[in-house]
Amino acid sequence: MSFFAGFPNTGNPSYNASSRASTGARASSEDTEIILPRPDESSFDTLEWHPYYQSCQRYFLDYGQHNPATQAVTAIMNIRLPFQWDVNPLMSSVAQVPPSSGPSAYNHPGPWHRSGPVQGQQTLAWVSLIPYIRRLIVSGFDTEGMMSGFFGEDWRPGVGPLHECERRNYLFAAKSVGWAKVKSMYDISPHESVLFLKPLQRVQLVEIEAAERTWSRWLAMEDWMVGPRAPEVEDEQAHERARHRETGQRPRV
Repeated sequence: MSFFAGFPNTGNPSYNASSRASTGARASSEDTEIILPRPDESSFDTLEWHPYYQSCQRYFLDYGQHNPATQAVTAIMNIRLPFQWDVNPLMSSVAQVPPSSGPSAYNHPGPWHRSGPVQGQQTLAWVSLIPYIRRLIVSGFDTEGMMSGFFGEDWRPGVGPLHECERRNYLFAAKSVGWAKVKSMYDISPHESVLFLKPLQRVQLVEIEAAERTWSRWLAMEDWMVGPRAPEVEDEQAHERARHRETGQRPRV
């Protein structure tokens, strides 16, 4: 049996962030899946998204990285998990704040310190999930089961928007430069280089068309066609001028 069978039914609990996040997110027809817009969309709400992302971070640190299937996948992708780091490894989402030492330990903290963690107490560990999302994408492993196994069953509202952005970035990288340069962009270090690159997997037409529109806007940016000179704005102004010529009215300035 393939190690892929280890996803997504790992037997571990899934963090549910829906009770802690705003109810303004879009839901599916059965109201079982919350889908948030991408960070580059004007409707993206950072405060709404952040609790979901924190939930994915906790799941990844507490359960995902300790799953044998996750460890097998990261081994073939050649990327270390937080508990495998040489410096400051993270075994779980709970980090211990070390006690202060030296003369500064006897200084009375000012009022600006009162809201921070107290030495010796536990605080929430932080890890960026972007490197793992990127490596899953370029390796062709960013399936529904893989994403659930890494980041929990509620991964879509948490890392889903980032996943969409990184898939698009991969398309843009392939369009901009050659294979060797793309590979170097996704290498983390000489010891965690990308073993192989796969063309973007499970692509739908709507994803390609959205990427094309975004790419066109970037090309316009290179030519300074932004703001009032943006193509969509100029098209709208040209349409208005033509309409006023037909009606004999003066266009608005």
